[in-house]
Amino acid sequence: MQLLVLLPLVLAAAAIVPAARAADLQVIAGGGIAGALTPLAAEFEKASGHKVTIRYGTTPELIALAKSSAFDAVVLPREFLNDTDAKAKLAGATTDLARVGLGVAVHAGAPKPDIASPEALKQALLAAKSVATVPASAAGAQVMKLFERLEVAAAVKAKLQAAPGPAKLIEAVAGGEAELGLFLINVLTAPGLDVVGPVPAALDQQITYTLGVARDAAQPEAAGAFLTFLQTPAKAVLKARGLTPI
Repeated sequence: MQLLVLLPLVLAAAAIVPAARAADLQVIAGGGIAGALTPLAAEFEKASGHKVTIRYGTTPELIALAKSSAFDAVVLPREFLNDTDAKAKLAGATTDLARVGLGVAVHAGAPKPDIASPEALKQALLAAKSVATVPASAAGAQVMKLFERLEVAAAVKAKLQAAPGPAKLIEAVAGGEAELGLFLINVLTAPGLDVVGPVPAALDQQITYTLGVARDAAQPEAAGAFLTFLQTPAKAVLKARGLTPI
């Protein structure tokens, strides 16, 4: 089912009552979930009357944001919680929303290499002239570990294109600057790219996105309403965007 079909169903199921006083909700989120979260935030705005401002970033950037700036809610990789000071900025326990694994993509129309087995993926990486990922992100860290497990880290290092974020990764592969893109498979389902497939199951490391409200949230009620929206009808949209709801 297409996203445009799902969104009206999401709104109908949400039954969000517009707030008596609109809130300006500040959210920080992982860049890998932007493709699903941005349109969902827009629909939440229409249904609730609240404004949602999202700042996306890699996990290190999100940790820095949490420590240095005000926010109301988070939608981020669980790796964020490994930083004690950043975790302390959240009120209570977090709730897991969805997970997604790694995949491989090429420029639209380019030949697709065999990646069906660990050995096939290894050979594809060795044969590629350039490989792009986002090393600074939680998913990128898993990609780097995958290179080590396949014993190609040294070979890939010489031809690695380190993108600062998902958008630049897509741009590099779509523009032909990088022969292969290796990142979260939902991110790779973008115009200009052809997804080759998920990495072999034996090598996959799922990234889990979790939700939380800030300890010092200026808009705790609006934050709670937004996170509830993401956990209920909006899960259909997450699935349509390549994530697996939890």
